[in-house]
Amino acid sequence: MLSKFKQLFAQVDMTEGRPWEKIVAFTIPMLIGNIAQQLYNTVDSIVVGKYVGDNALAAVGSASPMLNLLLVLFVGISMGASIMVSQYFGSRDRDNLSRTIGSTITLTAAASVFLMAFGAALIRPVLHMLNTPDTIIDWCASYLFILLMGIGGLAYYNILCGVLRGLGDSLSALVYLLIATVINIILDVWFVAGLNMGVAGVALATVIAQVISAVLCVLKLRKMTALFDMSLKYLKPDKGNLLTVLKLGLPSGVTQAIFSLAMVVVQSLTNSFGEIVIAANVIIMRVDGFAMMPNFSFGTAMTTYAGQNVGARKLERVKQGAQQGTLIAVGTSAVITGIIVLFGHLLMGIFTNTAQLVNLSADMMKILAVGYIGMAVTQSLSGVMRGAGDTMTPMWISMITTVIIRVPLAYGIAYITRTPELP
Repeated sequence: MLSKFKQLFAQVDMTEGRPWEKIVAFTIPMLIGNIAQQLYNTVDSIVVGKYVGDNALAAVGSASPMLNLLLVLFVGISMGASIMVSQYFGSRDRDNLSRTIGSTITLTAAASVFLMAFGAALIRPVLHMLNTPDTIIDWCASYLFILLMGIGGLAYYNILCGVLRGLGDSLSALVYLLIATVINIILDVWFVAGLNMGVAGVALATVIAQVISAVLCVLKLRKMTALFDMSLKYLKPDKGNLLTVLKLGLPSGVTQAIFSLAMVVVQSLTNSFGEIVIAANVIIMRVDGFAMMPNFSFGTAMTTYAGQNVGARKLERVKQGAQQGTLIAVGTSAVITGIIVLFGHLLMGIFTNTAQLVNLSADMMKILAVGYIGMAVTQSLSGVMRGAGDTMTPMWISMITTVIIRVPLAYGIAYITRTPELP
């Protein structure tokens, strides 16, 4: 029994066995983990929406695009580290694997200190630039400031999870995240409903939970001595490995930055419609976060799969996995789209009791759901490209679809469909 339990937490070698079975087995724990992580923000929204009000719900949601923009550096580090770790794991290169993990840990510490020092000063100027209503701007600023002060926990959890996944271990990250999610939910209710801390309470609960999950990841990595070394000498930044991490990861960071900037620009447009539309958009983004989780999970799984097999020089196997993984991702997204179309009103009613808000959110969500199947293809094949070391092509695709198509369309359609009530 004990040996079977340990096997669950063993690293998955994706260079052997049926490609689709390895991809699905690796994706399922990661998908559950991603859903649990999405619960962080979702529970924040539900708690403040139910116990504080719709304006507090709008405040938490309005802060999200700016927070995502501040986190782009960590996205780049995480992606670069995950690609290198998966390739070195596939080629069984212990020394470079150790140097990559150690350099990543040190780089994350430096990036966290930088954001804590400079991010806080940008909060209010950016919120004013985004036309954030005066009724919610103080709540937005408070929420962001607390999250920035605890940015190290969020950064280390996400980056070390990338390392674990590169090593083929998606289950450990799931277990640690589930523990932290339960803590987050308990603290959310206690801080907001019990201690009346409002928006600041949900931010503090999130920080505490993320720090716990990061510590658990560190403890897990320290036990994986059969695969790599985690001594102090490897924590010293290695110039070659750092440059490779940044070279591979920065395009993904830039992609996330472009997407986040587009979200910020669209958030500015949304803010001009008033609190009810802002709140509706918050609800939509929370449901959208869950609906997109399978796509993101398959994309990350494909990165690890491609990385390990490229490292092992099994290129025909990469092609087989790309085809099989993409088909499974498309089928999953088709099911999710059908659920949203059929049960949209019930999903929106979880967040608020305001009938107008439920109806508006449900109608907007049905439009958004149409794109999930296309995103399944994009995320899966982009994951294969990144795992093979090509992080530039997904970046250019994101730039074209987001900057050239999405933002102009958002403002153009809003202008064409303007009414006296929404000028």
